[in-house]
Amino acid sequence: MDIILLGLNHKTAPLDIRENLSAPCGEGRHPLHDIREIDGVQEAFFLSTCNRIEVLFRVDRDTEEVISRVKEFLRQKGALPAEELHRCIYVFFNEQAVRHLFRVAASLDSMVIGEPQILGQVKEAYREAVELHGAGIILNKIIHYALRTAKRVRTETKIASHAVSVGYIAVELAKKIFGTLAKKSVLLVGAGEMAELAARHLMENGTTRIVIANRTFENAVQIADRLKGEAARLQDLERHLQNTDIVITSTGAANYIISKQMVASALFRRRNRLLFLIDIAVPRDIDPEAASLDNVYLYNIDDLQDIVDENRVMRQREAERAEDIITRELCAYMEWFNTLEAVPTIASLKDKTDLIIRHEWERSASWLQTLPDDDRHRIKALLAAVVNKILHDPFVGLKEKTADQNGKAYIAVMRELFNLEEKSSEKSSE
Repeated sequence: MDIILLGLNHKTAPLDIRENLSAPCGEGRHPLHDIREIDGVQEAFFLSTCNRIEVLFRVDRDTEEVISRVKEFLRQKGALPAEELHRCIYVFFNEQAVRHLFRVAASLDSMVIGEPQILGQVKEAYREAVELHGAGIILNKIIHYALRTAKRVRTETKIASHAVSVGYIAVELAKKIFGTLAKKSVLLVGAGEMAELAARHLMENGTTRIVIANRTFENAVQIADRLKGEAARLQDLERHLQNTDIVITSTGAANYIISKQMVASALFRRRNRLLFLIDIAVPRDIDPEAASLDNVYLYNIDDLQDIVDENRVMRQREAERAEDIITRELCAYMEWFNTLEAVPTIASLKDKTDLIIRHEWERSASWLQTLPDDDRHRIKALLAAVVNKILHDPFVGLKEKTADQNGKAYIAVMRELFNLEEKSSEKSSE
């Protein structure tokens, strides 16, 4: 049995490849349906965010062949050349696969170390895996450990206190461009958590007018009420572009919602005053060609990496403490996982002792029948208790020995000593 994690992220793949693989929420068939249909995949978990696409899955045979099939699924999904996918993708096996997921959930593999959104995204991906019957006993355990690890990292370190959201970074970039955000007008396109966080940061830095546009107008109204801003409909975007200085987009739309022509028209009507656009959506919301226009500054999510780097030193010490927590939780998980190898042997030995008791009971049936029912029950209970006490120490010892990765030798010895392989061969010959 192998646990495989296969994926790509902001470190290995450029934005255009990630957005090709990104699955907009609620649109089309969920990738888990197709992954679960791949021959050899026993369990599967699919995580898709603006910065990563990852598949965690369990296989019991033909590991390399199954990996090739999952890679081909991703290649077809993103309509990518095989060599392009090969250049961007990474594959982790077993312990390293589990460690990687723990680091992802704890936000140590994020563009912004310590950011809070990834944990919610992992939880949502797990909920989908459960609903679509992708998670079984192994992946359930892995993800429960991952969530527990992330919680410990957030409560036992100060990594979150040094973290900033992508929305916050976008605001910091705007401050570098304008010098001050006082009296600037802002248009937020997308009414999700990221947009609201950005709005709060903008208010703290002196913006006087905030317009929030969203496909679902009611959601825009709710956030606008909380932030004392103005709600707008997406069809009115071009009009609002004329009257804003900063635009931050974070929708889940599959296609561009702001075209180059819309931006050019807005510039003409605002007499070419500077327009600052920050597109933090994947797939992108703003046509990249808009960057070619004079007096337009367009940044996407990958462009924010430079600001992230400025805070890296400050977070490094807490990240090291978080890595220690991950290592301890990984050891705890691997102890549980390795004991699974002992389960078939323990079950076989228990079956064999039960069979011996039953045979000996039947052989002694003639004189046992002369005893009262209560005495026969006591004798049977005594036999079971004696056998259980004899087997207790071997069972405990076997679990302890298989808690590390050197337990296979002990399993082999126990199966040979108790002649368990002969039992298996007898069954197969019947």
